[in-house]
Amino acid sequence: MKQFLQIHPADIVAVALQDLPGIPAGHKFALRDIAEGEDVIKYGNPIGHATRFIRKGELVDHHNIVTNLEGKRPTPVPLPSGRGDADALMANGKESLPLRGCEAGATFLGYPRPDGQVGIRNDIWVIPTVGCVNDICKQIVEKVTSQCPPAEDIVKSFPHPYGCSQLGEDHENTRLILRDMVLHPNAGGVLVVGLGCENNQPHEFEKLLGDYDRQRIRFMVCQEVEGDEVEAGIQIVKELYKQAQTYARVSVPISKLRVGLKCGGSDGFSGITANPLLGAFSDWLCAQGGTTILTEVPEMFGAEHLLMRRAVSDEILQDIIRLINNFKEYYISHGQPVGENPSPGNKAGGISTLEEKALGCTQKGGTSPVCGVLKYGDRLTAGDACSKSGLHLLCAPGNDLVASTALAAAGCQLVLFTTGRGTPFATFVPTLKVATNSGLANRKKNWVDFDAGTLVSQDDTIESLMQRFITHVIAVVNGQPTQAELSGNYGMAIWKNGVTL
Repeated sequence: MKQFLQIHPADIVAVALQDLPGIPAGHKFALRDIAEGEDVIKYGNPIGHATRFIRKGELVDHHNIVTNLEGKRPTPVPLPSGRGDADALMANGKESLPLRGCEAGATFLGYPRPDGQVGIRNDIWVIPTVGCVNDICKQIVEKVTSQCPPAEDIVKSFPHPYGCSQLGEDHENTRLILRDMVLHPNAGGVLVVGLGCENNQPHEFEKLLGDYDRQRIRFMVCQEVEGDEVEAGIQIVKELYKQAQTYARVSVPISKLRVGLKCGGSDGFSGITANPLLGAFSDWLCAQGGTTILTEVPEMFGAEHLLMRRAVSDEILQDIIRLINNFKEYYISHGQPVGENPSPGNKAGGISTLEEKALGCTQKGGTSPVCGVLKYGDRLTAGDACSKSGLHLLCAPGNDLVASTALAAAGCQLVLFTTGRGTPFATFVPTLKVATNSGLANRKKNWVDFDAGTLVSQDDTIESLMQRFITHVIAVVNGQPTQAELSGNYGMAIWKNGVTL
């Protein structure tokens, strides 16, 4: 096993693949002397500059380098040596070859819905229009599952604190995310529970759904129910559960699959193992007509130039520029520094600046062209999936549950989530955890679904790993539960910015 890795020939730092004297695994060290103020190059790009002289062989971390990011200034840094935009080197020293040896024309077993979408689960969801009825929804689910034990793993409620006392964009964001959830194909049945006096009026909210499937989606307004609303809700959920049993899995082309790409609790191996693996998977899926969505806009800062180069048109390029600059303006308007990232856990894992985090983070998008940019709350319709398949960018923050909820709301049936530190959370669609290092995968088997750390720990190849990963993803899509599903972990979070009344 190699002791360290120089990711790009132009890099002036290398990453320790195992603990070295004074250099923890996943952290970086200087390959040569670095002058004070000099840019530190990793992934072939600057990740900040040295705050003091750094000796050859010395640990390079947040104590001696600092971000170059400020204001809304883009980072149009050309890659040296005429190399491509996303030529990330794997831990075995080979370039990524994401499509080699991977099956073409793949299919999966999904649940076709009348609107043309395909679900990978057949759950029953109880969704509140307002936080005031969270406990009503919880009681409905608890009593249904106690009376019908087979329904325990598929009947779920999704509490949230919103739907009232909100104004403007916050109110609209709540309505859009809840709309997206109600229309999501992973639900075989949905009960929307309202109170009756909230800002998010149930009868007005219903209009957002358009011409929806009334067999699969039902409404109940508690203030309009004569008698016990919990018992009324139980009866509706039981009817939905019975109706959902009529849906059957059938073979559909992989082009019907939409996958969200997310990372959290990243470490120094994220940009070497798990994120490039997701990038290779994204390229494979997009090449077959499927769709992937990359978000966490703040974690694109410092790597946005790589995404801009891949825009399929001038219009998409301008959309990407607006996406990045609007988010930077969001930081600035709140008096916060644009480069205020990474987290304490990221730093402990070997990530020192936002540019370093971003250059690793964006590798989840592979090398495919960027063919679309989505606003927060946007959802791809069945028609969009046919005409606009490929890699999309989505406006959402880096927060794990908020971003993952946004990916699922956009229409992703599955979220692939890489992590080097570990996390048990999941959003309202299956959330498949990919460990960046084998230590985490072995230590937290109840959290982790797939170990990408073998690229380092076992000198695995990207081609071999990709074959196993595709097989595992398709198994989950076909119904194999993720670790989070086995643990009963799921949830949702809506992005809030403005005033609460």
